[in-house]
Amino acid sequence: QVQLVESGGGLVQAGGSLRLSCAASGSTFSSYIMGWFRQAPGKEREFVASIDRNGGRTIYADSVKGRFTISRDNAKNTMSLIMNNLKPEETAVYYCGASRMPFFALAVGAAQYDYWGQGTQVTVSS
Repeated sequence: QVQLVESGGGLVQAGGSLRLSCAASGSTFSSYIMGWFRQAPGKEREFVASIDRNGGRTIYADSVKGRFTISRDNAKNTMSLIMNNLKPEETAVYYCGASRMPFFALAVGAAQYDYWGQGTQVTVSS
């Protein structure tokens, strides 16, 4: 089992940037596919990005490609999400998740993730 804690959320103007972090403990971090999701009020949890176990492959939602960058540091048990050119419609609670899925390409839905952090609020003002 792994425990996840997100940090780095906040209030930013449209076009601004934020860096989210996810700290893991309790289990072998490198054994999990890691992902970022977001959930706005009244909406389902939405895939943002994922990274494979050794950090060599990434997948992004089309809406964030070219603006967001996911990375991980297995030596420090951390994952990050750099978000540039943020838009007001990206206001949401952002969650990090850990998946035990055997196939990286399939870990793009919330149902494929086994553990979640408590979330961090990102608010983008217009």
